[in-house]
Amino acid sequence: METLSKIFLQSAVTRVKYYKELADKTFAQLDEKDFYYQPNESSNSVAVIIQHVSGNMLSRWTNFLTEDGEKTWRNRDKEFNDQHYGKEALLELWKNGWYCFLNALESLEEADLLKTIYIRSEPLIVADAINRQLAHYPHHVGQIIYIGKMLRGNKWESLSIEKGKSDNFNKTMNQKFN
Repeated sequence: METLSKIFLQSAVTRVKYYKELADKTFAQLDEKDFYYQPNESSNSVAVIIQHVSGNMLSRWTNFLTEDGEKTWRNRDKEFNDQHYGKEALLELWKNGWYCFLNALESLEEADLLKTIYIRSEPLIVADAINRQLAHYPHHVGQIIYIGKMLRGNKWESLSIEKGKSDNFNKTMNQKFN
């Protein structure tokens, strides 16, 4: 029988991969110029969000159990300035951040969940640090999706149940699982 800790870790990995996939499907619908669209001065472009999320993941998840999650080599403020990367370079940053995060998450043992780690000197148990990031990263993925939907308009390919199609989706799910 699987333990609750094991189930939690598996669930976290599944959810993380799902949110990465949503962003990846959004990126596939965007042209290079779209990555730099900024709705207003106080908003971030998709490019800036990618820079930030990647920087956060690399900082938080490199040597996760042994070093503070806010690395001295990270320049968080720079992440919020457009670095003028092309689409391919941005996607490489994105991939590297998620690889670091998933690699760290998938390497955790059940006993690790109750260990104390630090983020900006704040002590957190590992399970809480995972939950913290499961709130943070999907927040930014939602921003990416929203920008994608604004830019694509009627050409947007839905990543979930399309408007007006909930009943059909529910029937399909009932048939699949009952």
